[in-house]
Formats: sequence, structure tokens, C-alpha cells
Amino acid sequence: VGHCHPDIVKAAHEQNQLLNTNSRYLHDNLVDYAERLSKTLPEKLCIFYFLNSGSEANDLALRLARQYTEHEDVIVLDHAYHGHLTSLIDISPYKFRNLEGQKEWVHVAPVPDTYRGLYREDHENSVTAYADEVKNIIEHAHKRGRKIAAFFAESLPSVGGQIIPPAGYFQKVAEHVHKAGGVFIADEIQVGFGRVGKHFWAFQLQGEDFIPDIVTMGKPIGNGHPLACVATTKEIAEAFAATGVEYFNTFGGNPVSCAIGLAVLDVIEKEHLQAHATEVGNFLMKILKEQQIKHPIIGDVRGCGLFIGVDLIKDQAQ
Repeated sequence: VGHCHPDIVKAAHEQNQLLNTNSRYLHDNLVDYAERLSKTLPEKLCIFYFLNSGSEANDLALRLARQYTEHEDVIVLDHAYHGHLTSLIDISPYKFRNLEGQKEWVHVAPVPDTYRGLYREDHENSVTAYADEVKNIIEHAHKRGRKIAAFFAESLPSVGGQIIPPAGYFQKVAEHVHKAGGVFIADEIQVGFGRVGKHFWAFQLQGEDFIPDIVTMGKPIGNGHPLACVATTKEIAEAFAATGVEYFNTFGGNPVSCAIGLAVLDVIEKEHLQAHATEVGNFLMKILKEQQIKHPIIGDVRGCGLFIGVDLIKDQAQ
């Protein structure tokens, strides 16, 4: 919503003058914020955990998935980056390939990239082909005695190259993952909160019939203030709570953070920023496509709203 937005600064200042404490102390801001977030999400995603960073959110999502499924293994997309904690470096090919390598419980699926990937725009059914890659990974893992806890992916792979997965891909992947007893985790940390314009969440680009089991969010939700969140279902949350080991985060969901989170939602709504993302994104895509016609080095222009990628190439044929 912009650097030092006056409404955000005001919300933080006013709450700071009243009270800021850890989240063991009940406060209306936390409940109010959870309620506001719930209105942006499908109904079944109704339990919220508040944290300080996207990395914390993704780490908790991993714990939730493993506790609920009682499985260990994770399927991720190639080139993915999900955070800087040890647990997340392990599921980030972008990082682990330059460090300790791939763990036995991590499985890497090809990015559903119809421009550069295995199955391109000219393929008869790239959606099924990419989803079948995940199905094959699951079958191979089962033969080795492994069990899938989660398919973990950004709704729009960003570090992987600003990729727009073909519509229907997530539905087919979720079908395979659920059949294997796993859950689908949508990482919206970079791509959510109205950035794609036509929808509030990037996973909604896949269609109304797709709902993840867990959604993680961070970065934009606090507009620079450390704030993050995990949204999930009652069933997953209850399985997590059944251990008797409560989840606690000292500063996650504190009154000031939640006041800022509420103010961010207010600004997005008041200033019509979703519509703005669509309008500016469409304008930017138009002028980029005009440049693509003029310059052979521009191989592809893709995006939605203000999530846009320009693919620079050396050879049109490759």
C-alpha cells in the first residue's frame, strides 16, 4: 500500500500508545483481524495462526501438515524458495542445490511452465502432463516406503521465474496428493493480497473449485511491519492441537501488528488497490508486449495484475 502510508503509520502509533504485549494476553485486535482475513478466503480456511515472518509461516505450515497426515515427505516445485529457516532451505531447490543437497524426504516436481518447461503451449494437455509428473513422484515414493505429507508450492512461482501455472493444474495435483494422504499448501507470501488484481489470492486464478488445505502469507500483509499468518482448516488445526503442545509465538499477533494488519486491509479496500493492480498491470503488459514485437530478445511476457515476468532469450527455437 506504499511506503509509510499515513493510515498505517497512524494505526501503529495509536496502538503503540495504548498497549503492545505478547499474544498470551487476549486482545480484540487479534480476533478482529482474523475475522477480516477470513472474509477474503474460502469458508473452510477458518483457523488462523499469527507469526512474524513468511519463513515462520511456512515452517508452521510444514509442522501442521506433518502432524495432520502423520507423514514426512514433501513435494516441491523445481527452483522454489520458501524461506531461510533450516526446514525451508531443505524444501527450496533454489537454495539446497548450492548447499547440502536434496534430502531423501524431499521430492522435486517440474515447474508447470508452458513457455520454457517440459510441456509447453503446443502440448496437447500440459495441465495433465505436469500433474502426472507429481503423480509419478508419489508412486515412486510409495515404492520406496515413503509417505507424502504435503505438496508445497507458491500459487505463482516467483523465484522460479514469474510462472503462471495453467488453470486446472492445482486441482489435478491436489487430487493426487489427497489420494496419497497429503495436504496442499499454497504459499502466498509474495503473490497474495490482491497483487494479481482480479482475485485477492493468487490460488483463485486456478478456479473456484480449488481450495488449498493451508495458505501462508507474509510480506505485504504488514506493509513492512513484521507480520505473517497461516490459515488452515479446523480438521488440520485440531490434529495439531491434539498433541497437547500449544503453538505460541511471543510477538506473533500482538496488538500493534494486528492494528497494522487491519489498517492494510482498510487501505486496500478504500483505495481500490485490487482494481488498481488490474489496471496498471494490464497497461504494463500492453506496452511490454509492444516491446516484444520490436525486440527478438524478449521471448515471453506473462503475468496477471502486478505479478509480471519478462523472459529474455538468446534463441527463439529453444
